[in-house]
Amino acid sequence: MDDLDAAESIVTDPSDTDIAFLAARELVADYRRKTLSPVEVTKALLRRLDRLEPALNAFVLVARESALDQARAAEARWAKGEPLGLLDGVPVTIKDLFLTKGWPTLRGSRLVRRDQDWNEDAPPVARLREHGAVLLGKTTMPDFGWKAVGDSPLTGVTRNPWSLAHTPGGSSAGAAAALAAGIAPLALGTDGGGSIRIPCAFCGLPGLKPSFGRVPHYPPSAFGLVAHSGPMARDVGDLALMLTVITGADDRDVYALPPERRDWTEGLEEGVKGLRIAFSPTLGYARVDGEIAAATAAAAQRFAELGATVETVDRLFDDPARAWLTLWWSGAAKAMSAFSAGERQRADPGLEAAAQQGARLSAIDYVTADIERNALALAMAKFHRRYDLLLTPSVAVPALKAGELLSDPATQKEWIEWSPFSYPFNLTRQPAVSVPCGLTKAGLPIGLQIVGRMYDDALVLRAARAFERAAPFPRCPLE
Repeated sequence: MDDLDAAESIVTDPSDTDIAFLAARELVADYRRKTLSPVEVTKALLRRLDRLEPALNAFVLVARESALDQARAAEARWAKGEPLGLLDGVPVTIKDLFLTKGWPTLRGSRLVRRDQDWNEDAPPVARLREHGAVLLGKTTMPDFGWKAVGDSPLTGVTRNPWSLAHTPGGSSAGAAAALAAGIAPLALGTDGGGSIRIPCAFCGLPGLKPSFGRVPHYPPSAFGLVAHSGPMARDVGDLALMLTVITGADDRDVYALPPERRDWTEGLEEGVKGLRIAFSPTLGYARVDGEIAAATAAAAQRFAELGATVETVDRLFDDPARAWLTLWWSGAAKAMSAFSAGERQRADPGLEAAAQQGARLSAIDYVTADIERNALALAMAKFHRRYDLLLTPSVAVPALKAGELLSDPATQKEWIEWSPFSYPFNLTRQPAVSVPCGLTKAGLPIGLQIVGRMYDDALVLRAARAFERAAPFPRCPLE
């Protein structure tokens, strides 16, 4: 829905379901007109959460009372015509990886002590509070975010609202499940190897991994320069709105980009006419499910119909899996080094195995992987001298069955083998978005990835919006 359409729509005596699937921009417009109130919306979403959460298992913490307190304060500000910011009264969920004042941040793990002084907000959480967002609670994730599916020893199995037998993906698992189910219009996620884009692809949502440093992050991730923070939503306009909020300056992140006082919603409707776009169905090394291959090829053709020049390109670079795994395993080793051998027995066995792999690596291995990361970034910089954007599938397979790690255990050793399109662009630090582009015959969402040159987040969002307008996607049928 266009911002203008959202501003002109009026919801009369809405049901909980009507409210559940309103965009953040629509909620703000309704608050301004006083056709909805933040308290009414928050209560409706909490009722929906109570009804759906036992099946979804998307939350590790629900902050019912504080959310209602924040909603009442927002309602009072709107009554005086003095909203605090761009998201005043809009409910948002927070991934359990972000420090949040007054709430334990357990990182999806049984190893983190609850009895700590939780007295600080991570940078994007602080920005959300400054803009008046209503924080509903913390969403589930796998143990320290080590894998791209949605289960952990701490919270059990999180499920996909499109099919409860399947995973929502991860590591921003509960964030995607709650969004798709209509429990909140916005979610804060992280992406170190696809952890925003994979669950958004599996759950039929748009999700942005911004350019590295665009969204300040603190404390620094053990996974280093591959780890990004970013917005998740149900439409691209809300992605851009949330990005506008969470890119605010914060000097705690020494890698943060210079702050830009810009509205990321501006220019969204300018389309893709005249752009030079490459479509790579496999990147030259990936094995892709047939239904996903067909859907993403059709999506690439849609860009040509919208006026872009689209060329199919096979191999862009050799598979950088080893470099990414070296950095990822090293991060796992660092994260687990804080715990004793006895404590580590309570962790996800896969995380412990990854940490042991990392502990066996040398400094030379790490530096070599970082040099390979730099070489890949340079290769993509040269690629973008010719092409404005790159299109690929977001994930090579549909959502896995809940509780499973590999889509084909007979041939796969690592989960990244079924998600070969995401981690390369964590290594390069480029902006990349996943947008829904179809459903499998079994009714599972399919994602298209749009990758832009470094720092050109605006063009990535613009292209995602152009595709979203040309190929509207249905909302999740879970009621």
